[in-house]
Amino acid sequence: MARAHSSASDAEAGNLAHVVMIAGAAAMGGFLFGYDSSVINGAVDAIQQHFEVGPGVTGFTVAAALLGSAVGAAVAGALADRFGRIRVMQLAGLLFLISGIGSALPFTVWDLALWRVVGGCAIGIASVIAPTYIAEVSPAAYRGRLASLQQLAIVLGIAVSQLVNYALASLAGGSSLGELGPLQAWQWMLGVEVFPAALYILLSLTIPESPRYLVRVGRDAKARRVLEEVEGGDPDARIAEIHEALGSEVKPRLRDLRGPYLLLPIVWIGMAISAFQQLVGINVIFYYSSSLWQSVGVNESDSLLLSLFTSIVNIVGTFVAIGLVDRIGRKPLLLIGSAGMAVTLASTGFAFSHATVVGDQAQLSFAWGAVALVSASAFVLFFALSWGVVTWVLLGEMFPLRIRAAAMAVATATQWIANWLVTVTFPTLRDWDLSGTYMVYTAFAVLSFLFVWKFVQETKGKTLEEMGR
Repeated sequence: MARAHSSASDAEAGNLAHVVMIAGAAAMGGFLFGYDSSVINGAVDAIQQHFEVGPGVTGFTVAAALLGSAVGAAVAGALADRFGRIRVMQLAGLLFLISGIGSALPFTVWDLALWRVVGGCAIGIASVIAPTYIAEVSPAAYRGRLASLQQLAIVLGIAVSQLVNYALASLAGGSSLGELGPLQAWQWMLGVEVFPAALYILLSLTIPESPRYLVRVGRDAKARRVLEEVEGGDPDARIAEIHEALGSEVKPRLRDLRGPYLLLPIVWIGMAISAFQQLVGINVIFYYSSSLWQSVGVNESDSLLLSLFTSIVNIVGTFVAIGLVDRIGRKPLLLIGSAGMAVTLASTGFAFSHATVVGDQAQLSFAWGAVALVSASAFVLFFALSWGVVTWVLLGEMFPLRIRAAAMAVATATQWIANWLVTVTFPTLRDWDLSGTYMVYTAFAVLSFLFVWKFVQETKGKTLEEMGR
């Protein structure tokens, strides 16, 4: 009897190890997502000087990727339902590769913006397809931790981009405008992306299609084999459950999201979760962290190191979330994160209120600079252990199966639109009142706490087919 139990445990461990590898390969899209969206941080000032453009054009070029991301997210669900999850991953990888080459070799700031849009489309697609795929191949008991691999990959991509930026700037004499062979350092920063993009495409060739997609298109036999690999148990019962969840729906459409308030309540909740994740201002840290720290008197080389330090804090927080998301649940983590972000954002804003502004430069005393650094890092930590991870976990699992792809596309597109709004408004708001800008983000953190408390339901431990019942 003990031997039989041991064999069952070994089989379960084998299935889990296999699905971890599958989820890790899919999460490579998250790595590219993080790298592409953050690598521009080290190149912002160099691009502005190289092309001799103003802050408005520079901000547009940086934010152009976000517009592409909204488009990519909006179409990813329909593409995934028509061509399959794996084919869409490969499309994203190809777009990342093309964007990396084009961004490294621009003729003008405007074609650089175009290549940033192409990369943004890839980011948007990856932001939908990776959490959707991982949720669909993960056993319910481990789904939160496995879905967290997406966010872990994102923050690793951010950290690697900061490390690459620092290394290339150092090799080029401490400046992103320095020459490295035929190109400037900032061009190499953007071009390095071709290597992880090629790896992502190769990894996508090694993993199975989502069993839920296979059932949707009538390939039950193939779905049965995949379910045996990733879940074990009784695959026929699981296939029957998936069929029941799908109902008579074959091809989901955006009109299926309609509800009593234009959209179904669950869709509005998903859109709000997505928006709040961005409206607290997290991506300002990564898109403009180098410029931000230089504005308070830190030189370019050291500001790139501070950006890397921020990324390491993000990674630590993500590991905390991975350990807690399937233990204490999604909702408690969101509430903890919202409360922590509100306090730390307010502290950061208060510290910046003591900056001395002389022309276009602002300086903080050592004491207030230390307060700003500690509180900003604590903000990143609270975000990473809560909203950074849990948003992607919830979006991948909270919607009923029959509308999942369409609802995921709408919610993720909302996230990128909110991201774009924060990114394009930050330079202007920063020049108006840096402290006041952080207080605006503080207000959104408080609102996110109230929203989660009132509207978000716990999904821990439920199968995907149970969602929406």
